[in-house]
Amino acid sequence: MQGSKIALWMGLALLSHGAAAQAPPASQPMRMTVSQAEQIAIRNNPDISVAKLAAMASHEVWRETRAALLPSAYSNLTAVDTNAGDRISAGALNNPVIYDRAAYGAMAAQLITDFGRTKNTVAGARFQAQAQDQTSIATANQIKLAVDREFYSVLGAAAVLAVARQTVASRQLLADQVSALAQNKLKSSLDVAFASTNLDEAQLLLLDSENQYNTTLADLAEILGYPAPQDFELIDDVQAISPPPPEVEPLVSLALAQRPEVKAAELQFEASRKLQAAAWEQRLPSVRALAAVGQAPVRDDHISSWYGAAGVNVEIPLFTGFRISAQTHEAQLQTEAGNERLTGLRNAISRDVRAGWLAANTAFRRLKVTAGLVEQTKLGLDLAQTRYQLGLGSIVEVSQAQLQETGAEIANAKARYDYLVAQAIIRFETGSI
Repeated sequence: MQGSKIALWMGLALLSHGAAAQAPPASQPMRMTVSQAEQIAIRNNPDISVAKLAAMASHEVWRETRAALLPSAYSNLTAVDTNAGDRISAGALNNPVIYDRAAYGAMAAQLITDFGRTKNTVAGARFQAQAQDQTSIATANQIKLAVDREFYSVLGAAAVLAVARQTVASRQLLADQVSALAQNKLKSSLDVAFASTNLDEAQLLLLDSENQYNTTLADLAEILGYPAPQDFELIDDVQAISPPPPEVEPLVSLALAQRPEVKAAELQFEASRKLQAAAWEQRLPSVRALAAVGQAPVRDDHISSWYGAAGVNVEIPLFTGFRISAQTHEAQLQTEAGNERLTGLRNAISRDVRAGWLAANTAFRRLKVTAGLVEQTKLGLDLAQTRYQLGLGSIVEVSQAQLQETGAEIANAKARYDYLVAQAIIRFETGSI
């Protein structure tokens, strides 16, 4: 159904098998365009919250990793009660003498250099956090596309429902006319049976249309983040129909430049490269500055009342059970896999854009074809009914014309919204939604 607006009321009882049900008290519906529906979904849909929370958590991982570059300080409180003259004789290389003591103090450490290992690890975490941001944007775009699909599905279902109701009304009128003529011996009982059969088929179509309409309403409410159906007034934009882009190659270039999935994959690849470098740099020494200071109120006479020390520790890995070489090789393989994933994603996006463009062109051409089909089938139905009324045609001819006209009306009702969905898919595929 074309027009500037199609009022869709959720919660109203629909007609069932021609019997009018009592409608519930009307409530003020929420007027909503497709862009407003997208914004509601962005606010309410839990998948959006999940993606945003995952992105925030990824940024916290980056902060955790960056902490290795900053100074660390700890306070300590220690009390020891010993047997006089005890010494530690086993367990480690240590100072074996033990004294009774109670002391408090602080220790601090600062990484001087590990020749880039920590910096590359931090850079990898930062790229991963940025990739998660892009994934969050991609999730929002997917939700918007889902909203557009359901929004236009509801409008399409409402258009088909209107066709079904009109079909029932017109076939009911014909059935009544044929019954009246049969009562006056002007038509046969076979004509009445054909007309009744056509009416029953129309009522079945109406039942299926009502079910599809209610199903799409429930789907729309779910994607908008509502736990139960709501009252909506969906507003159809009559200016939304425009021809598809004439060329597909600019769309492919735009998609590869804008799609958040591509940006996320590129950032993941950069993160893998940084982590690969950090894994190799584990072979290099690390240099740290250390400091400690404190007070010992309870102590042995051999211990000073305060202590303080500072120093530098250089750690040189000699043998780690081949752990470093294995981690380096793992990081290299992960980097190569990330590069292949990026290539595959670009190829898939290029394919999807081309497929979406072809589908949009086909759907756009269907608009004119279905409109012409409606005109022709209406004309055919008028001629068939006129011939039947004049006694020149049969009820079978009228039945066939009715079926063709109904099919054309349904195809025309769907064609507009199929094209609007195709336009939304192109916007999504190019990252412009």
